[in-house]
Amino acid sequence: MRSIPKPNTITHISSGFTLLELIIVITILSVLTAAAVPMVRNSVKREREMELRFALRQIRQALDRYKKYHDDSNGTAIPIEWKTPTGYPKELKVLVEGFIPANTVGLSGNRVRFLRRLPIDPITGSAEWGMRSYKDAPDSTSWGEEDVFDVYSKRDGVALNGTNYKDW
Repeated sequence: MRSIPKPNTITHISSGFTLLELIIVITILSVLTAAAVPMVRNSVKREREMELRFALRQIRQALDRYKKYHDDSNGTAIPIEWKTPTGYPKELKVLVEGFIPANTVGLSGNRVRFLRRLPIDPITGSAEWGMRSYKDAPDSTSWGEEDVFDVYSKRDGVALNGTNYKDW
């Protein structure tokens, strides 16, 4: 025979969360999210700054290799239209396009290139760089258009370390 439950016995099973538990969980998640957002922003900015430093280093090393090539060949391998008294290129595109060395035996018309492509400034998103010639002041923002001695970012912003991008 089956037993019939007594009418005054309550068999209530509670499941789910109380309102207080939900409020506490939402508050904790909000605090963690508020702390994570600035960290994500800084990490994105830090990565772009690292890319900018790498791009500047690539271009500067290419300029140095061009100058060394000029000095090693006593300027005779550089075509006349690209020669400068300082030994630095007249434009950045020379580093990418390259040139066929004059008075060089054995290269059979091969171009000498110093960069595969001109790096893009990750801060501005363009391949336009600020340039300084050999005679320009180190902090000059105008280019003397004689040669390309140095490059810098055209962005006016301030980096995470407090320095201006233009000063890199």
